[in-house]
Amino acid sequence: MPILRTVRGFMPQFGPDVFLAETAVVIGDVIAGAQCSVWYNAVVRGDVNAIRIGDRVNIQDGAVLHSTYEKCGLTIGNDVSIGHNAIVHGCTVHEKVLIGMGAIVMDQAVIGAGSVIAAGAVVLQNTVVEPGSLMAGVPAKRIGVVSKDLSEGEIERIARNYILYAGWFKEG
Repeated sequence: MPILRTVRGFMPQFGPDVFLAETAVVIGDVIAGAQCSVWYNAVVRGDVNAIRIGDRVNIQDGAVLHSTYEKCGLTIGNDVSIGHNAIVHGCTVHEKVLIGMGAIVMDQAVIGAGSVIAAGAVVLQNTVVEPGSLMAGVPAKRIGVVSKDLSEGEIERIARNYILYAGWFKEG
């Protein structure tokens, strides 16, 4: 059974058809849309500020979503994949974004729609990533643009697949 906890009077809220793994932790001021999934050992901690998550967002194993008290909340758009062990903190992530495994996105960064943050990349505080950017490195730099093939073959495919995977777990 996932850990769902009220903090400061806020209980997490979810849209329809959501999958929460048994070891997922979602607490406080968190609102997630339809067909989202929060996987094993992922933590979505809305204790110090609001976290708003769109539809069809997958938060993969070991990822941490958090924000900064009295400074910045966290907003995630629709069709976003947050890779295994990624940290997404106090920022804005627009729709159709892939945040790779182990990536870090810091406070007040803005990730434009259709972008890819490569595995292991570190997007520093206040960075504004243009829509359709391919970002990699530490600190993350724009190394290219997201092609149609990359968008369809990775961003959109992964978002769709995680809805499929969640269905497998709901069946059993």
